[in-house]
Amino acid sequence: MRITEMNWMQVEAYLRADDRCVVPLGSTEQHAQLSLSVDSILSERVAAEAAQPLGVPVFPAVAYGLAPYFQAYPGTVSLRADTYLRLVRDILDGLARSGFRRILLCNGHGGNAPAAGLAQEWMADHPGCRVRFHNWWNAPRALRAVQDTDPVASHASWMENFPWTRLANIRGPEEAKPMADLDRLRLLSPAEVRDTLGDGNYGGLYQRDDAEMRAIWHVAVEETRALIEGPWK
Repeated sequence: MRITEMNWMQVEAYLRADDRCVVPLGSTEQHAQLSLSVDSILSERVAAEAAQPLGVPVFPAVAYGLAPYFQAYPGTVSLRADTYLRLVRDILDGLARSGFRRILLCNGHGGNAPAAGLAQEWMADHPGCRVRFHNWWNAPRALRAVQDTDPVASHASWMENFPWTRLANIRGPEEAKPMADLDRLRLLSPAEVRDTLGDGNYGGLYQRDDAEMRAIWHVAVEETRALIEGPWK
């Protein structure tokens, strides 16, 4: 269930019996022909579908993250690292004050990785709480499903192209794009990244069959649900 569909009294009643919740972490950044909100859409949806049968509340996605390398693409918004870590810390503090003790951070954006270290630090200061940081798209089972489908998968390629992340009447090229040199990209300025990548796809096909995508999605939802279920110790 989503927090947006609950009031505070329902949350208070829920916390009498359970202390788990999920916070999706996303980003607002270029994804070639796909929505700028891909990472937020996917993290919130996989969290909601995973948590729904368990009755565990899912908070709204944190829609901004760390994406300084894409700042030359209009629509991309990147927080400073210290701002982002303070934001995540404040969210965890607020959840703990409410009574949540087992928190899954369901992350949809690779640039948000520093939040994983923060979670460890935060738990050291809150010994009664547990926080899991879950990169849903490259967790073991989900990543294996992606690689078994097509090992050439990357940012803004087919692996992020679901019916709920694509835009109406917009489709990428039919041919696969050569993979970018990721090590070189890490050395480039935002303007140079855009000059190198063009539309923003790192490489691979732009879209695959929706039946393949639904199969991958099912694996990701089941894997995320297993983490919510636990064990937590």
